[in-house]
Amino acid sequence: MGTMDIRSPELDFPADGARRKKLGLYFVESDDRRTAFSGGYTPTLGTTPVNIRGKPIADISKTGGWVAAFFIFGNEMAERMAYFGLSVNMVAFMLYVMHRPFASSANAVNNFLGISQVSSVLGGFIADAYLGRYWTIAIFTTIYLLGLIGITLCASLRIFTPSQDNCDLITLLVGGCDQAKPWQMLYLYIVLYVTGFGAAGIRPCVSSFGADQFDERSRNYQAHLDRFFNFFYLSVTVGAIIAFTAVVYIQMQLGWGAAFGTLAAAMAISNVLFFVGTPMYRHRLPGGSPITRVCQVLVAAYKKRRASFTSGEYVGLYEVPGKRSAIKGSGKIDHTDSFRCLDKAALQLKEDGPSPSPWRLCTVTQVEEVKILIRLIPIPACTIMLSMILTEFLTLSVQQAYSLNTHLGRLKLPVTCMPVFPGLSIFLILSLYYSVFVPLARRITGHPHGASQLQRVGIGLAVSILSVAWAGVFERFRRNYAINHGYELNFLTPMPHLSAYWLLIQYCLIGIAEVFCIVGLLEFLYEEAPDAMRSIGSAYAALAGGLGCFAATILNNIVNLITGNPENFTGWLSQNINTGRFDYLYWLLTIISVVNFSVFLLVSSRYQYRKGHGSKTVDDELMIPSKSKGMPSPGNSIGK
Repeated sequence: MGTMDIRSPELDFPADGARRKKLGLYFVESDDRRTAFSGGYTPTLGTTPVNIRGKPIADISKTGGWVAAFFIFGNEMAERMAYFGLSVNMVAFMLYVMHRPFASSANAVNNFLGISQVSSVLGGFIADAYLGRYWTIAIFTTIYLLGLIGITLCASLRIFTPSQDNCDLITLLVGGCDQAKPWQMLYLYIVLYVTGFGAAGIRPCVSSFGADQFDERSRNYQAHLDRFFNFFYLSVTVGAIIAFTAVVYIQMQLGWGAAFGTLAAAMAISNVLFFVGTPMYRHRLPGGSPITRVCQVLVAAYKKRRASFTSGEYVGLYEVPGKRSAIKGSGKIDHTDSFRCLDKAALQLKEDGPSPSPWRLCTVTQVEEVKILIRLIPIPACTIMLSMILTEFLTLSVQQAYSLNTHLGRLKLPVTCMPVFPGLSIFLILSLYYSVFVPLARRITGHPHGASQLQRVGIGLAVSILSVAWAGVFERFRRNYAINHGYELNFLTPMPHLSAYWLLIQYCLIGIAEVFCIVGLLEFLYEEAPDAMRSIGSAYAALAGGLGCFAATILNNIVNLITGNPENFTGWLSQNINTGRFDYLYWLLTIISVVNFSVFLLVSSRYQYRKGHGSKTVDDELMIPSKSKGMPSPGNSIGK
C-alpha cells in the first residue's frame, strides 16, 4: 500500500482554539477525490457489486433489483414467522406442558428473544469481515432450521416432556403436576437457544443484503431504497400475522408438535427459495475484520495522543492515493471535525517512515469508520425502550386477554391470537404509507419522502408513549371492573361484559410506532453505516431489540423483588392478574419512555448525517451542484 500525505496549504494558522474548531479545513486532498456534486467522496468506487465468486458482473442489469429482493423477503418472512410463533406459543408450552411457573417461562422466552437479537452483532461481524452477507445467511439459516427441528421433536416425543397424567388446570396452578426433569429442560433450552443463535446471521444481513440488490448509481436509488425497507418490514409483518393466526390455530387443532413443525417446514421452504435465487444476487466483497480496523485506530490514536497537528515535517492526514479506499468493499469517506482525538491515528509524522505499521498510522477513511460507529450508537440505543414495551406487551397483554371476552360476534378468537392486531395495523399503515402519509407529511415538512429517517424514529417513539400510557389506563379500569363484579379470584374466567378488543387501542398504537421507528431506523443505519460495515450497522437495530428484551426481564425481576410476596403470591406481577398491579408497571414504563424520548430529541438534534447521504435535499436528488464550490456542507439534523 503506497503512502501519500494530505498536506496543509500554506496558511497562517489562527489561534489554537480556532485551529481545533475548523481542523478539517486544513486537510487538502491532492488526488482530487471530491465529486462535483454534494461535496462528498464518490460512494460507488469501492462498492462495485460482484457475483458469488467475487468477480465483476458482466451485465449488471440481469442481476439484483426487485426480483432478487423478493427471494430475500421470503427468508425474512419465515424467520419472523418462527420468531413470533415461538414468542407467543413457547410461554404457554412451558407452562402447560413443561409445568414451569409463568414468571420463569416468560423470562426464559424473553431471554430467547434477547439472544436471537443481541447475537446479531456476531453475525454482522462475520458477514462484514469474512463470509459476506450471502454465505452468512446461508449458514445461519441452516442452524435456525436445525433448532426448529429440535423444538418440534421436544413437542412431539413424550420422552422430552414430563407426564401429563392427572394434571388439570387447578393442579397446575398450585404446582401439583409432575415437574420436567433437569435434562428435559436442558434439552429444551439448548434447542431454543440454538434457534436464537441461528437468527444471529439472518437478522443483521437480510435487510442489508436485500438493499445491496439496488444500484447506488441509479437516479431512483433513494426511492427504491425507501420502498425496499417498507416492503421488507411488510414481509416481517406478514410472518407475524401468520404466526399469530395460522400457527395458533394449528396448535389448537393438532397440538404443539404440529405447530412447531409448521414453523420448521416454513423455514425449510424459505431456505430452498433463498438458494434458488442465488444466480440473481449481487454481492459486496467483505472488507476484512472491522474489529481489527477499529482497534488499529484506537491504538494508533493512543500512541500519538501527545502529538500535535503541527508536528513533524508535514501537517496533514494520511490517505492512500487514487480514487479507491484501502478497505475492500468501501468507498473513501470524507473527513469530519468530530472526535478530533481519533484524527491522531491518521496524523503522519516524519518518524512514521515510508512503510508505517497500520497499528501506528491509519487512513482517513479508517478513522472515519470508527467515528461513524460511535456517532450511530445513541440513536438505536434510544429504541431499546420501544423493544422493551413490545416485549412486555407480548406476555402481559396476553395474560390480560385471558380475563376478557374475546368474542367477535359469534366468532371466539383464541387469546394467543390477540397479538395479531399490531401486525394488522402495521400492514394497513404500510399499505397506506405512500398514498396517505407521505403526501400529507411532505406538505408540512417539505421533505421529499415526507419525513427524514430520524423524524420517523421520533414519531414512532412518541406514539409508543401513547400506547403504553393507554395500556395503564385500561388495565386500571379492567382490574377495578374485575374486583367490583366478583372476579377478583377468578382471574382465568373471561368477564362476559368486558371486551378484549379494548386492547386493540394499545395494539394498534404500538403497531404504528413500529412502522415509523423500526423502518426508519433500518434505513437510517443502512445509509449511515460505513460501506464495509453495513451488516454491523443493521446489527445495531437487532442489538437494541435484544437489549430491550433483556431489559424487560431485568425490570420484571426488580419489580418482583420489590413488590412481590412469595407467601401469598401478590405483587405487581402476581400470577393472579386481578390482585396484581400491571397498571403500575405500564405507568412506570410510560415515565421511562418520556425520559427516553427527551434524550432522543437531544441526540437526534445534534446528529450530523453523512455527507451526501441522509442529509440530501431535493437539489441533491436532482444532482444540482453544491454552491459551496466542492466543499462539503454540514449534515442536517432531525428538524431540518
